[in-house]
Amino acid sequence: MRARVTVLGSGTSHGVPMIGCSCGVCRSTDARDRRTRASIYVDVEHGPKILIDTSTDLRQQALAHGIARVDAILFTHSHADHVMGLDDSRRFSQMQKGAIPCYADAATVASLQRTFYYVFDPATDKGGGLPQIELHTIDGPFSIAGVAVQPIPLMHGERQIMGFRFGDFAYMTDTNQVPDQAWPLLVGVKTIILGALRHRPHPTHFTVAEALTVAERLKPQQTYFTHMCHDLPHVATNASLPAGVELAYDGLAFDIEAASSSSARATVEQWT
Repeated sequence: MRARVTVLGSGTSHGVPMIGCSCGVCRSTDARDRRTRASIYVDVEHGPKILIDTSTDLRQQALAHGIARVDAILFTHSHADHVMGLDDSRRFSQMQKGAIPCYADAATVASLQRTFYYVFDPATDKGGGLPQIELHTIDGPFSIAGVAVQPIPLMHGERQIMGFRFGDFAYMTDTNQVPDQAWPLLVGVKTIILGALRHRPHPTHFTVAEALTVAERLKPQQTYFTHMCHDLPHVATNASLPAGVELAYDGLAFDIEAASSSSARATVEQWT
């Protein structure tokens, strides 16, 4: 199952340029140094269109990259930069005339229900329009319109969050530790997108060096770093990285081979 992955946003929670900053990256004229909040879009050929995270910049990203349909939303976790664009999903549900299924772990589902309480409250005034969503709690591998999705448990500081694998591709943002149980689920990946905030240590995010260690262990054909702050100029940082490793950027697109839910069952058994 061929699919196209588009990086909608590759920046940290502040975005780049950052408010009030005049550093070289924030003033850069290279479009690849302009980073909206982290999100990707997986467009399966003749299949579903899957959005991972409703970033703070969702409306801007959808307009910039021509996103006109969302069949499902997957959430990595409930931090503001990954969920606060949820209200903009109402445009997709309006156009599609139906609710959009949303998948998240139990903690994120509970957080969404608190943060966006008005979406789930029958007494809410519907005059302004509301997102139409159906929340589903992730408790293992699942499928979306026949496309297999393998959740990947990751640590974001002391909090467990989710990465996701689609066939030979895995998306893992906002992490500083890949726990033991996750490594077997990543065997055989060919392309990964992995969070790499900066060079300096951070308590909840991989540094570039730490992310490189993960890539060296997994040995994918291609690694892209995401969720980057303004410490990492695109051109200069890429020049320092080994072959097969690059910084992602807003608008980066590449093809992957997703897996059908039927074929993935046997593969998951092999991974585990």
